[in-house]
Amino acid sequence: MPESEIPADEARETRLRIARHLAELHRLHLALAQDSRGLKRFTQAGRAGLEIEIATELLEQYLGATDAFLENMRGRFEARLGLLRRGEPRSGPDPEEAPGHGAFWLGFSRLCAVLRRAGTRTGVPG
Repeated sequence: MPESEIPADEARETRLRIARHLAELHRLHLALAQDSRGLKRFTQAGRAGLEIEIATELLEQYLGATDAFLENMRGRFEARLGLLRRGEPRSGPDPEEAPGHGAFWLGFSRLCAVLRRAGTRTGVPG
């Protein structure tokens, strides 16, 4: 479906749904941070090793889940780059004169930069 046929409210609802997911993720981050603050009670009780074990498990699991998510998203969108690139606005023989040309390439470049950044975080070259 060409972009011009997608209703503006559908794009808005997609953005809102993603924003709600990100807000929930933020709430989970705050809960994890609060729980991690409570780990100091183990050291204060003479069980520093237990604090170390739990903190290590927390960070390893979090990084593993985050890296897996980023790698999945990076792979998904990198696989679509060719198709996305072909979505460049065109009108006439010179695509650079098409309305939206600059905005399209700015957006495409931004996506490529984020994909490189995600690859760097997960240890996979972008």
